[in-house]
Amino acid sequence: MKRWRSVILNTIVMTAGFGTLTMMSVAKPDVIAHFGISSDAFDLQHIAYVFGLFVAFLLGHTKIYEGSFKRSVAIALSWAAIPQLLIPYAPNWYVAVFLRFIQGFVVTLVPLFSTQIARYFVAERPFAKGIILSGIFWGGVFGSMSAKYLIHAFGWKGGFLVTVLIMYAVLLIWWLFTEDFEIIHEKGEAKINVWKLKFTWVLGFTFFPALWVIFTIVGFSASIAYDMGWTKTHVATLSTNLNIAKAIWSIVFGYIGYLLSRKNPTSRGLFKAIVQVMIISYALSFVGLIIYAKAMLSGNYTMTLAAVWLVGTIQGTGPAFWTSAPATYPKSIYPKASFALGLISNTANIVAPSVTELLAKQSVGLAFGELAFMPLLGILTLIAVSRMKMPVEELGE
Repeated sequence: MKRWRSVILNTIVMTAGFGTLTMMSVAKPDVIAHFGISSDAFDLQHIAYVFGLFVAFLLGHTKIYEGSFKRSVAIALSWAAIPQLLIPYAPNWYVAVFLRFIQGFVVTLVPLFSTQIARYFVAERPFAKGIILSGIFWGGVFGSMSAKYLIHAFGWKGGFLVTVLIMYAVLLIWWLFTEDFEIIHEKGEAKINVWKLKFTWVLGFTFFPALWVIFTIVGFSASIAYDMGWTKTHVATLSTNLNIAKAIWSIVFGYIGYLLSRKNPTSRGLFKAIVQVMIISYALSFVGLIIYAKAMLSGNYTMTLAAVWLVGTIQGTGPAFWTSAPATYPKSIYPKASFALGLISNTANIVAPSVTELLAKQSVGLAFGELAFMPLLGILTLIAVSRMKMPVEELGE
């Protein structure tokens, strides 16, 4: 019971922290008026946030996340909370953009919780991780919905401050009911550099196509929808449904991963289950993206809204991917391996939106084709990594 309580508490922390992902967008008119900036300048904050998601994984190779697990989580959540407190009082827009970059570091909660879950579960890891990762998308829904009410009640500055209080209130509850442990990087790991292992690069790249779609589809779809004359309500409904779909599929595929993992809880058995879950997820999302593209290009809103639920299956890759390090690396290095895998996969955050936008200028159909190709690339990469020898098999426990 204590293990699953931790899973629920972790999910709530994720939801609170990732509420910052969408709250700024809801406050866009107020922020633009306050700082006296253009709409294009406003978009810099999103670019900065996404770049922060990438850079965040470098922190796993520093002393910041060694020692107390509870302290590490408090630091990770503070990357979101403290900038949220300071943004309303930033002296100029570029300082606010830098603070948004820092907020991206909140994603370090993901590998930290992966390390904790690896201590509590074996076959159940994908299911537990699926529930926790759903917090990212519940956070998107929470940020959008709460922002409307908080900004109306307290103004955009007051709304930001209230969310800071919410984040630290959630952290306090989590802290009181969570067991601490030491995140230790053993001295022996100095002989093993995860970056020099070919397996690390190939495994990290298996999640790259998923993140390419996840961090591109919402903004790209909104732009196309507005060009077709759809209303703000239409666009908001699509975004909300996609976030809910990704949250639910994260849990569903996590459970499927559990069912497959319990059949053979050895390292190779767990890894086989991870690969199977990711391939199924990619295959379904490929179909979803084809239908979604057809619906968007034809201006069929009803079909588009239905298709987002199938597109959301791409998040089913997440729970499996984030349980891969404990299954495939020796115990002494899998915490750092988690950060390395996150860094490699999150390079998609930097290039995907820009590449898709450039392709869309040539042809919207071409851009949709690029997005639909990504799940196929993911499947090919998974087939390749499944034939490789795992570090735990080469180096031992």
